[in-house]
Amino acid sequence: MFLLYYLLFSYFEFIKITVICYVSKLYQYYIVFLTSQLFFFPIPSTNSAENKRPGTPINEYVQEQLKEIVKKMKERTAEYREKLTDPVMSSPEPSPTAKKQAEEVKPEEDHYCDMLCCKFKRPPMKAYMKKMKLPESIDAYTDRRYIGWLFVVTMTYNWNCWFIPLRLAFPVHTASNMIHWIVVDLLCDLCYICDVLVFQPRVQFVRGGDIIVNRAELKKYYRNSLKFRLDVFSVIPFDVLYAIFGFHAIFRANRHLTFFEFNDRLEGIMDKAYIYRVIRTTGYLLFILHLNACVYYCASVYEGLGSTKWVYDGKGNMYLRSYYWAVRTLITIGGLPEPVTTFEIIFQLLNFFSGVFVFSSLIGQMRDVIGAATAGQNYYRACMDNTVSYMNVNTIPRIVQNRVRTWYEYTWDSQGMLDESELLEQMPGKMHLAIAIDVNFTIVSKVDLFKGCDVQMICDMLLRLKSIVYLPGDFVCKKMHKLNTLCSANK
Repeated sequence: MFLLYYLLFSYFEFIKITVICYVSKLYQYYIVFLTSQLFFFPIPSTNSAENKRPGTPINEYVQEQLKEIVKKMKERTAEYREKLTDPVMSSPEPSPTAKKQAEEVKPEEDHYCDMLCCKFKRPPMKAYMKKMKLPESIDAYTDRRYIGWLFVVTMTYNWNCWFIPLRLAFPVHTASNMIHWIVVDLLCDLCYICDVLVFQPRVQFVRGGDIIVNRAELKKYYRNSLKFRLDVFSVIPFDVLYAIFGFHAIFRANRHLTFFEFNDRLEGIMDKAYIYRVIRTTGYLLFILHLNACVYYCASVYEGLGSTKWVYDGKGNMYLRSYYWAVRTLITIGGLPEPVTTFEIIFQLLNFFSGVFVFSSLIGQMRDVIGAATAGQNYYRACMDNTVSYMNVNTIPRIVQNRVRTWYEYTWDSQGMLDESELLEQMPGKMHLAIAIDVNFTIVSKVDLFKGCDVQMICDMLLRLKSIVYLPGDFVCKKMHKLNTLCSANK
């Protein structure tokens, strides 16, 4: 009997343990399933009525535990993902800092050179190359390196403009200096080629209101332009014909086809561009006189040197004597020998006509340059004269007139203009706002009334500010007086 009870008890215990293990296993599978589902999909709220099925009990404790498990797993996944994406944190082993510092110091010591009894630090060559490396695109209006390169190319262009006509007209080619002319010509051609292959394909352009900086687009735009065709034709080496026809500068005439925007770019960055405009106009006059001197020498050779009093007699420096004749002819000074032959008369008439036209054009251009340079000062003088005339007509007291004159002089000396709003009104709203922020933002930010205000509100207010100059002793406002405008003193 006792044995029967023992067997029944053992059987029930075995069944109990089996059921518990089975239920535990199912519970583990259920947790894993819910975790995988909740990892990719958000857990629905247990408080919503639509998620609660009728007759299905929900264990709030189990639900909260599952949410906590999913939250921790997401945090751990995000942490490991950050370690994998960050190259610094994903380093398998820490770098030896002390050894790295020692290796960094060593290149600095290697770049010292002894000169006499002193040591001079010399940057490595990589630093020079990195500094001189051209960007993928060049802003033609603000890049100083590009403007410097245009200056070099312009000097090359001027060399060709001045010396190719000189070499065509005057016998300057000799056996002793032939190699020097060839070397200089090769250097000029190399400068042209570098500009066509390196710099011009990098210049930015605007298309549809967007600044194009893509290298492939810049190359395509330059190669489809007329400027590229002229640049390529200007570097065609017709100089190889020297071997057939001899050393003649006429084969380098195609170097004049290219022209550079150096003048416009330089004027854009200069503070006083009118000085350069005067120099440039003077250079135009000298160049035209140079061409006239070359043509006069060719005409003298055609008529025969020393054949008449009008032509060059072959004495003295041939270029200086020809240039002197060109100056007296084009500027219509006179006092030269009269032409004798029909060719000389026609040549002299054409020279006089062209001289009057060219010289008057250059004088008019010089007047425009100087007038534009002094336009602001002329406007200031005209305003001051009109104001003084108005005060004299209305018999304004002398004390008030003196203060008005002082205000005009002080305003002009301090600002260089009478009303700066006239210039700002011509600009777009964004540029006007940028200038107003740079000029007036520091002033407004010091006012306690505007501290903590919205930045956009302050920017809108800056567009409405106007600079007014007061003389010492003038009242901006008085106490207990009603003001219709907001005033902020700068200095």
